[in-house]
Amino acid sequence: MTKKITILGAGLSGILTAYRLLDKGFEIEIIEARDRVGGRIHTVKDAKTQIEMGATWFNEVHINLQKLLKEFNIAHYEQFMTGTSYFEPFSAAPAQEIDIPQNSPSYRIAGGTSHLIDSIKLKLQDVRIHLNETVTAINFENEKTIITTNNSVLKTDYVISTVPQALFIHDIKVVPSLPNQLQDLAEKTHTWMQDSIKVAFVYDTPFWRNKNVSGTLFSNVGPITEFYDQSNEALTTFALCGFISSGMEMYTKEERLAKLKIQLEKVFGQEALTFTSYHETVWSKEIHTKSTKQIGFMYPHQNNGHPLFRKNYCDNRLLFAGTETAQQHPGYMEGAVVAAQRAATEILKLENKL
Repeated sequence: MTKKITILGAGLSGILTAYRLLDKGFEIEIIEARDRVGGRIHTVKDAKTQIEMGATWFNEVHINLQKLLKEFNIAHYEQFMTGTSYFEPFSAAPAQEIDIPQNSPSYRIAGGTSHLIDSIKLKLQDVRIHLNETVTAINFENEKTIITTNNSVLKTDYVISTVPQALFIHDIKVVPSLPNQLQDLAEKTHTWMQDSIKVAFVYDTPFWRNKNVSGTLFSNVGPITEFYDQSNEALTTFALCGFISSGMEMYTKEERLAKLKIQLEKVFGQEALTFTSYHETVWSKEIHTKSTKQIGFMYPHQNNGHPLFRKNYCDNRLLFAGTETAQQHPGYMEGAVVAAQRAATEILKLENKL
């Protein structure tokens, strides 16, 4: 009898796990709470715009991600850092001109980070992907595992969760209960990006490049803390994009924009106010990224990569495969690739298919 595998989450870990298990004799389905695939990878794209509101960069040590890009024949290119960059040390002082060393470049994916997501998804023609469907309960007591969502009840043999750990523990009732040690750990696990606010300004022309300015800004002052050139590889779309202080969450979008414009003009000049569109993602308000029940301070990557997340549970029928579970580079795209490969290999071992 064909075994069924249900994957929770259609981010990079989820869809790559499904892809690695294709043609291995399984029935595979994916349940995704959002109305799109990609998770924390989200490229906003149209004729004039290509900006990353989620995962964007990788570097030379992320070898598994690079192998995956090569497997799908997807190019990558170096983050533009040429020219003058800026640093704001104090609010009372003007931005300082600095040079950024070129010895450890970051890279971006040609066509946008979602190009990788879309390429993998194209291979999943035989995989049913449920969108706008939130898992509320999983029961492992019977021979078949029962998954209850907001609009259906499904039966499966294996569950692979790529959902952020705190969301899984808080929002999904698991029967029988998972070990207390795992629950406590998940409660205190940081989900990368969960407190980030990412903003982007789109322009008709890259005015900063025309002035030999890189578009890079590091600031102790804020509200912008890091800013980079976000022009695409073909130089047909142009933007400045980066992160702002997490405390800016308390303001409205209009209030945030007003404060950002003051800093933009101060650092980059009046031309910075000629943007054609403004975009923002407050990841702490993304209910499928950050648990509303998680309280207290957590440092970045707290408990990421913990070995308990790489154990199997519920008689080997429950596995975890989100990026925060990875042994190498947890929280990043590299971690998502590593976690997916490990989960797929584990399933194949359990079914004696290796």
